[in-house]
Amino acid sequence: MWTVQDAKNKFSAVVEAALAGQPQEVSRRGKPAVVVVSVEEYRRLLAGAVKARESFADHLMAFPGGDVPRATVAPRNVDF
Repeated sequence: MWTVQDAKNKFSAVVEAALAGQPQEVSRRGKPAVVVVSVEEYRRLLAGAVKARESFADHLMAFPGGDVPRATVAPRNVDF
C-alpha cells in the first residue's frame, strides 16, 4: 500500500504496476483511500456492475407485499 505522498512521488511506478494487472492501494492518513487500476480492469468491473443491476421499475415490481393494508383513521374535527 502506498501513502499519498509516496504515490505522488512515484506515480509512474504506481501506474506501471496497475497496468501490469496489480491494483495499487493508496492510503491517506493511515486509512485506505483509493485503488488505482488499469482502464481495462475498470471497464470490466463497470460492465459487470451494470449487468448485475436491475432497473428501478423491476425493483418496485418485485415488491412482495401485494395489496398493502391502509390505515382507516378518521380525520378529527377542527374548529376554526
